[in-house]
Amino acid sequence: MERRSIGAGALTVGAVGLGCMPMSWAYAPSRRRGQESLAAVHTALDLGSNLLDTADVYGPFTNELLLGRVLRERRSEAFVSAKVGLRAGDQHVVADGRPGYLRRACDASLRRLRTDVIDLYQLHRVDPDVPVEETWGAMAELVGAGKVRALGYCALGAGAGPGAGRIGDRGYRTTLRHLERLQQVFPVSAVQAELSVWSPQAAWQLLPWCAARGVGFLAAMPLGSGFLTGTLTPGEGFEPQDVRARHPRFTAEAMASNQVLLAGLRQVARRHGPEVTVAQVALAWVLAQGPQVVPVPGADRAPWAAENARAAEVRLSAGDLAEIAALPVEVGAWD
Repeated sequence: MERRSIGAGALTVGAVGLGCMPMSWAYAPSRRRGQESLAAVHTALDLGSNLLDTADVYGPFTNELLLGRVLRERRSEAFVSAKVGLRAGDQHVVADGRPGYLRRACDASLRRLRTDVIDLYQLHRVDPDVPVEETWGAMAELVGAGKVRALGYCALGAGAGPGAGRIGDRGYRTTLRHLERLQQVFPVSAVQAELSVWSPQAAWQLLPWCAARGVGFLAAMPLGSGFLTGTLTPGEGFEPQDVRARHPRFTAEAMASNQVLLAGLRQVARRHGPEVTVAQVALAWVLAQGPQVVPVPGADRAPWAAENARAAEVRLSAGDLAEIAALPVEVGAWD
């Protein structure tokens, strides 16, 4: 698989990563199967998708424990991307950027992951009660201690806002201000934010900032939380604990309206051959946004991990990209 750089240093990863959250958190609890998730991780590593993206809050903690079972055997083949800065409560999560908490959380993650170093440690959310420089400085100390190799910043949830569609984006202004402040403390090696065919806003504001500074970009939710795979049926519904059950994009009406996006992607896929899927075209679009972009699609089954990894072989033409850019604005953003 093609390799891409994370930051200006010597850290490189496979062009397509593996998002591990669905194995333990946020989606359909009844579908979680530990052995099948382990098989997905092994398959991803076999095919070169070596960036494994996790967080201590996923589960909480169980996602890191699951990955630890693979890493004890295949640590040298994996690039471990973990997150810190969110704590799970009874019915909610809260940001925690206190230095003491970060140090304890890092040590706990290292134990669960069965490794002595995390390749990329990402700030999951900024704590509004702690200066971001103080949080970032504590994370930089973990690099100095040899527990972490590089630092990243998650801009998830910082998108364009209601009704912005593909027209404008002001929602990343705070993110960009934070990134400039962090760069004064310790280099940012990667930024993670949502980026997909139906959420392209980060490509307009965050990607130029990253490209100008040699910063890697991890594209979260590049398959639109499953919608851009073309395998979800409008009106089928989701389990109550599934985050999509409460998302306006996944109402039966919104999903029906957005079928035109899938139809456009299917048309592109057909031109690339019978083996190319809608999901692979969606991932190829993300890959085409820049050489520093690494999509991190979630997968908890080996066949899906394999399908995603092989998206790195799909090369979209200028005509393909123009056709995708002309597709209608998605329906059902948060309101």
